[in-house]
Order: sequence, then structure tokens, then C-alpha cells
Amino acid sequence: MAKFKLGRTLVGAAALGLALTACSTDSGTTASGEAGARSSSCPTPPAPGPQGAPGAGAAAPSGTPSGVPSGAPGGAGAGNQLPIASTVAKPDTANSKVISATGPQIECGGREVETHDDIVYSTPSTNGTKTELKLDLTVPKTDGAKPLVVYIPGGGFLTAQKEQGLNRRTYIAERGYVVASVHYRTTTDGATYVAGLADVKSAVRYLRAHAGEYGIDPGRVAVWGDSAGGYLAAMAGTTGGVRKFDVGDNLDQSSKVQAVIDDFGPANLSRIGADFDDKTEQANLAAGNMTAKWVYGPDTNKSVAAYTDQVKAADPATYADADDPAFLLYHGDQDRLVSPSQTLALHNALLAKGVDSTRYLITGAGHGDGGVGMPASMTAPWTTRKVVDQLVGFLDDHLGS
Repeated sequence: MAKFKLGRTLVGAAALGLALTACSTDSGTTASGEAGARSSSCPTPPAPGPQGAPGAGAAAPSGTPSGVPSGAPGGAGAGNQLPIASTVAKPDTANSKVISATGPQIECGGREVETHDDIVYSTPSTNGTKTELKLDLTVPKTDGAKPLVVYIPGGGFLTAQKEQGLNRRTYIAERGYVVASVHYRTTTDGATYVAGLADVKSAVRYLRAHAGEYGIDPGRVAVWGDSAGGYLAAMAGTTGGVRKFDVGDNLDQSSKVQAVIDDFGPANLSRIGADFDDKTEQANLAAGNMTAKWVYGPDTNKSVAAYTDQVKAADPATYADADDPAFLLYHGDQDRLVSPSQTLALHNALLAKGVDSTRYLITGAGHGDGGVGMPASMTAPWTTRKVVDQLVGFLDDHLGS
């Protein structure tokens, strides 16, 4: 009998919650047609506590990017909050594929996997303070070396909870991919995009260095992120040959990747609220807010309103060239946290450089599968079979499960 197995050590109520939401082990036929197991709901992480620690608080929506602080609609967010737009401009659909993501939700239980949680992959210092960075790993129990997908959670440049996206990560792992979810430094740590990107690259190098231990094919690696994580995935994809971002351990390993998936990530941070009502757009450009800190540093009083050399250096499009890996970009046309035109601008910049890039605009979709302030009708598209199977198809094409 095929089984879904959580191979972690469970400690405390938070871990128990994870165990109880694991996929069933009943006999039957899986969604992928594999005999011997019945599909069931994919596991979801517990909701965060007041400090963003997993395991406290009420149950979260499936895959919630729960570390994302938010302001009220209309740009009422403070400097450490993401303002939610009241209105979103009609999106430009040029060079994009418009889809309506309806149909059944993803289900798990089709293949046995094991997990390895809280693996320390790097211990960098930020302004004299050492940070222990960890990742969670989900490994399908199949023979041979498997391609790797490094998931980068969102969090508005403020948090990076590796527990996010457990439902989609499990579903993808069951389709033959080793899936890692990484914690990285944010503005809360006093870090900028330089440190966050260095952390993602450190995780890629660490996993390549330990490929034999976890059944990874080091020649087939993708990065995939939501929101701020999508931004870092794009940065990792376009800076594969930029040595200054490779710092830390395992420098004998490459941080280049073979595919990139960017879900509703920002790119040109001076235009992050360009599609929104005036109040929200200005809130996104407020001096000293979290976006400014992400570019200029923790003590800045600057704004990202101008496309300065520093803002340009933080834009993944700046580094795009024909040697970049294939990109898949998604955005919802009702995203009220990151302007839909952000992924379009990056997509067009990639195409102009000859990069293999595909962008999907999802009608009626908001900011991710647990978007702050978004009704269920706007978040459900991200966990439909239609979207996630399409994502898996992209991975199959460029990595080969």
C-alpha cells in the first residue's frame, strides 16, 4: 500500500497539528492515477503566533503567507505594513496568457514522502548579529537522484516563514521533486535584498553540496517563490553569473538555477503600487517604509519613489541576459498588494533579452492562496489543479521529474 508519511520528529502542539493534517493512507486511486492510495486534502501548517512563530493562534487558510502584515484598504498601512489597495487598474495583457483558474483543488496522498525539518544551511551575520538560517525538505521516496525545487516564502520583506505553502510543496514533492522551503533574512533582521538574495544562493549551494544525502540531482534545480519570495526567485534567476551575491559557505558549488517560478512578485520597487489608487500608491512609496529599508538599509529615511542606482540594482530586470534560465510568472488581476504590472514589466524585460519567459494572468485572483484581506474566491485559484499542475508541467519541461 502506498502511503503518505511525515518523517519528522514531532514536538509540541504545533507539530501535532501538522501530523493530523497529513494526507490519508486509505487504499484507492490517487489523483495522478497511481494505484494503492486515495487522494485527500494536502497538509497545511498551523497559524502563526503573535510573533510569527508557527503553532499559535487560530487555524490559517490553506498555505497562508501568514507573516505578511497588512494595512487597511486605501493605503492606511504604516511603515511596517503592506497597504491594501481599494482599486486595481485594468491590467495590460500584452505578451501574457489570460486564464480563469477554476476546477478542483489539489489533493495529496499519491506518493510516499519523507520530511527533514529545521536543517541549518547557513549562519550569516547581519550588523554583528548572527542568524541561524534553516530549511525544511520534502523528499519523495523514489529511486534515483531527483530534481530540486527551492521554495522561497513571501512576507513583505519583513518575515520569511518556511512553514508557508506546505500544501503546494507537498503536492509537488509527490510528483517526483525534492522540495526545500527556506528561511532567509529580512528587514526585521536589519537586512537588505543583498542579504536575502545571498541567503537563497547559500541554500542552493548547501543543497548541492549535500545532494547525495537527500537524493538530489544537483544539475536540475529550480527556484520558486511567492510575493517577496517570487522577487528573490527572479533575482536568483537573473544573477546566476553575478559573483558578488555568492558569499558564505560551499562556494565550491554553483548557485545557478535551471528554472524560475515567480508568483506575483515585485520587481521594479519604485513601481510596486503603480496599478493602485493614489493613496495606496503613495503609501508604497513612503520614506523609510519596509520597501525602502529592503533597498537602502534599516536606518534609511529615503523613499523608493525614484529609480535610483540603488533601486535599479535591486531590480531583477537589471541583470537579465540571454543566459538566464526559463521563467514562469503568475499574477492575479485583482492583486491588491503587488501591482500586476510588476511581473509584466519583468516578463517583457526577459523577452527583450531573449529569455524563455511565460506569464499567466489569472482573472479574479488576488494575492496568493492566503492573501491578506482577500476573499476566498480570490485566493482559491492558486491551489487549483489547473494552476499547480501547470506549474508542475513547467518543471517537468525544464527539469524533468
